[in-house]
Amino acid sequence: MAVAPGSLESLRRVNRARVLAVLQRRGRASRADIVRASGLSRTTVSSLVADLLEEGVVVERPDPVLQAPTSSGGRPPILLALDPASGTFVGIDFGHDSVNVALADRSGDLLANAREELDVDYQADLALATATRIVRGLLDNAGISPKRVLGVGAAVSAPLRSRDHAFASQRIFPGWAALDVSRALGSRLGLPVYVGNDANLGALAEATFGAGRDVQNLIYVMLSSGVGAGIILDGALYEGDTGTAGELGHVVVDPSGPICRCGNRGCLETLAGVSALTRALQHRDETTPTLAGLLALCEAGDPGVRRLIADAGRAVGQALAAMCSVLDPALVIVGGELATADGVLLDAIREMIDQRTAPAPGHPYKVVRGALADKAEVLGAVALAMITAASGQPDVATAGGQLDATTA
Repeated sequence: MAVAPGSLESLRRVNRARVLAVLQRRGRASRADIVRASGLSRTTVSSLVADLLEEGVVVERPDPVLQAPTSSGGRPPILLALDPASGTFVGIDFGHDSVNVALADRSGDLLANAREELDVDYQADLALATATRIVRGLLDNAGISPKRVLGVGAAVSAPLRSRDHAFASQRIFPGWAALDVSRALGSRLGLPVYVGNDANLGALAEATFGAGRDVQNLIYVMLSSGVGAGIILDGALYEGDTGTAGELGHVVVDPSGPICRCGNRGCLETLAGVSALTRALQHRDETTPTLAGLLALCEAGDPGVRRLIADAGRAVGQALAAMCSVLDPALVIVGGELATADGVLLDAIREMIDQRTAPAPGHPYKVVRGALADKAEVLGAVALAMITAASGQPDVATAGGQLDATTA
């Protein structure tokens, strides 16, 4: 029987997810730590922890610092931790040109990872079949039974609502627009599958595992074949009403610029996407350079390439400045394939944000490179699976355990 959204059982699942999120973020924590971090009552935390201990999801560990009895003669504090062996999660990133799969344990440690190149945009069925084959192969090689997999997260390169997996646009990721990825992939794998936009899940990954840990308000911008942004507000992933919040790549920054795949002209993606940058250098030797070649030239100090990347950074900064002025984030994280050119790129982004915003005194907008590199989106898919499986609610995606629920 489905659980009513406002029922006590539903609320308990949400609160359970909050407890698990605190342990995910901290590694180890006392019951008192969980009370403070989650905002839940001591009674609620005690009851939930008792259930998690009985299920074997959580284990008790002595405090490694306070092993001896306290000065008052009491026992040293007992800390709680997720038991890595209590379950496995799968993350799948359907990029524009590859399928990337990762396995992780309950504590978030990466167990295995594999990637295959593929024209994902126009070969949805083949991409699903490839992902299924890779998942099964990784599980077999790791000796993990599918019965131990608690959930699968999938990242797709198009705006969609995680609550119902509906694509917000028919023009972006055209081969996937009519597909229910959750149902189609779930039937192949025989496992629960939760789906989200890749940039949103990159933001979730950096907030859960990377540069944004313990940051409640941040913007993550992904600079790869496409350009996108994920937004964390008050510790929760913000998707907007239709799932298109953060579609930075289709913000028009040059009305007279090139035609974009979405049909508009001068979108940020046409100026700062990896494909646009590599094509811009084609005139130099009549071949389209690879991203690796472009980054190597940048590192070697090639003036033309450094100018190209700096111009792209300024275009990104122009779009981000408006977002910063409206949302006032504590942190801007730059990820994606292009982020490895961080010196030239990030300096240009900071320059434009500084020029085009008026931050509060003592609060300049901090711009940093992501900590998870090219694994951000696939680890975000893992994080989505962890959070959603813990809460039992497919529309819950939070970072740092801040879920919108009262204590119970």
